[in-house]
Order: sequence, then structure tokens, then C-alpha cells
Amino acid sequence: MGRFLQVAGLAFGLIALVLQFCITIPASMEAGRGLLGSIVFYFSFFTILTNIGAVLVHTSLLSPAGYAWLPAFAGPRMRAGVAVSITLVSIVYATVLARLWHPQGLFLLCDVLLHYVTPVLFVLWWLIAGADGRTRWRDISWWMLYPVAYLAYALTRAPLAGEVPYPFLDVAKNGAASVATAALAVTAMFLMICVVAVFVDHGVARLRTNDVR
Repeated sequence: MGRFLQVAGLAFGLIALVLQFCITIPASMEAGRGLLGSIVFYFSFFTILTNIGAVLVHTSLLSPAGYAWLPAFAGPRMRAGVAVSITLVSIVYATVLARLWHPQGLFLLCDVLLHYVTPVLFVLWWLIAGADGRTRWRDISWWMLYPVAYLAYALTRAPLAGEVPYPFLDVAKNGAASVATAALAVTAMFLMICVVAVFVDHGVARLRTNDVR
């Protein structure tokens, strides 16, 4: 089951990322961005970056060649960190972003794949085969670097590009206080998921040990 979930996660992840790229770039250029700006725009979404991370984890573990090229993504810290991040992707989209726009056609398909299907597949895989009890509380500080660095990037890029990847990060429209509140709320949610992930990782490892006995 673990390998099946990995293969499915890799396949759906690659399909969704490539398809999203193929439909985003032309739409972005029609909106007035250049080719380079459209590519930067595509890679400016936390969802895209996190799904790329999930694909790299699957790739690193599914073949010796993948592990040779991507050993850092095969470790327990990275596996759990991606599980935490992709869980945040799904929760924030379902609770905040889904009601803000109504995609159609291929955009809707990509939305479903990237925000629901790949997160579920990755987390299920992690629970069944990826969690092994080797995460440590200090790993949380490493996991937190990702959303904090992303937030810094998004806010720094905003006045230069005149756009933000997510509406709740728009300081010009919402004000600094509102953006700060939203950022703190998302960061707090991420931290809570981190704590739960460590508990779950250790709990799953204990269950496996008891089953072996």
C-alpha cells in the first residue's frame, strides 16, 4: 500500500504540476506578464513549491537513481516536513481560498489535484510508510524556516511585482495589520500541525513496534 500511494502521489503530482504550468504560463502572458515574469509567477505559490517538494520526496525513495540525486529528500525530517507543509496547503485552501475564486475546466482540475488529491495521498503514505519515529522536537525549528522564508519572499516581491500570490498577503489592499494577523494565524496553524506531526510520528512508530512484538 505504501508503494502504491507513493507511485500514485508521484504520478498525480507530476501531472498536476505540468498541467498547471502549461495553462498558467499562457494565461499569465495574456494578462500582461512576460515569459520570465510568468514563470516566476508560477513558482511564487506555496502550493506549487510544496507539491514539488512532495514529488521530490517520492522520487528520492522510489528508485536508487532518485535517492542518489535527491538524498536530502529521503530523510525522516524532510518527509515529515513536507507532510506538515502539504497539510497546511490543503487546510488553508479549503477554509480560506476556495471561496475566493471559482476556477473552471483545467484550472479546476489542477486545483483539485494540487490542493486535495496530492495532499491526501502524501499524508496517507507518510502515515503508512513514511513515519518512523525519528523526528525530533528540534526539527520543528527547521520546518518553520520554510513558511517564514516564503512569507518574506512574497512580501518582498509584492511591491516590486505589484502582485501577491494570495489575497490575504496584499498589504496595499488589506493593510499591514490585517496581513500581519493573517500571517501570524497561518504560522500558528503551521506550528500546531508540526507539533501534531511529531506526536503522530512517534505514535505510529510505537504501534509498529508493538505489532512486530
